[in-house]
Amino acid sequence: MLDLNEVAMFVQVVQAGSFAGAARRLGMPANTLSRRVGQLEQHLGVRLLQRSTRKLVLTDAGRSLHDRSAAQVNELIDAARHLAGDSQEPSGAVRVAAPADFFDVYPMERIAEFLQQYPGVQLDFLLSDGRDDLIDKGIDVAFRGGDLPDSSLVARRINTVFQVLAASPDYLQTHGIPQTVEELSTHECIRPVRPAASTVWNLDGPQGTVSVEVSGRFCANAAQAQLKAALAGLGICLLPLPFLRESLQTGRLIQILPDNGRFKNGLNIVYPSRRQVPLAVSRFVEQIIRHLESDASST
Repeated sequence: MLDLNEVAMFVQVVQAGSFAGAARRLGMPANTLSRRVGQLEQHLGVRLLQRSTRKLVLTDAGRSLHDRSAAQVNELIDAARHLAGDSQEPSGAVRVAAPADFFDVYPMERIAEFLQQYPGVQLDFLLSDGRDDLIDKGIDVAFRGGDLPDSSLVARRINTVFQVLAASPDYLQTHGIPQTVEELSTHECIRPVRPAASTVWNLDGPQGTVSVEVSGRFCANAAQAQLKAALAGLGICLLPLPFLRESLQTGRLIQILPDNGRFKNGLNIVYPSRRQVPLAVSRFVEQIIRHLESDASST
């Protein structure tokens, strides 16, 4: 007799893109999951998946079975989750991809609060400014900054950040404080690495958006490096206000041209699939959103 549990496991493997990803969702060993799908193939007498070290490829038979059964399996799981409601306890490993400087903006104390609230959850962070393939790396959710290219992934923008200009007291004492946006062109400005020798900053202010071409002798791809350069007196930085808040409050940096800054797309939440987001993932994302919105409202 056909085991419908094995059909549901097969659907989960296809939607997760790997046995490892599906195993995390289901809370079972990947080798057990592989064996159960193998039993399904043996019962049906057809190969459903072509396995390789990097990815899974559906056969024609596997695609047909998935297309015919996925909707029903998803509806049953959604119905069960709805009935379970808030009584269901999040558990399992959550694999998170985030920018390298994520914890420079998001306090580790909040991660500790989440893990204390949900003792059955494990958080695995992959911190990198690269954009790993979510399915290939078995990532449950990714936080990515800026604009996203068109893709099949499911994305949701969660905030827009306001970038401000700041410099150290030593730098300003030596080079003076710019009084207009245009004067930035005569200062050392700390910028991301670009092929060109200069960078254009488009700053919003009382007169609308003003563009100024800036240059400087220190450039870095990471925001943390730009912040450290500003603290060391290497020039004027343009960074998100939450990222600079502590340095501004302690006086290690001074905000300049406070009426001018730049709105920039902040973090996006990216999922490999819209369907079957594990409860532990959704609860973690809810916490992130709640705290980031609270931070934004206090700026």
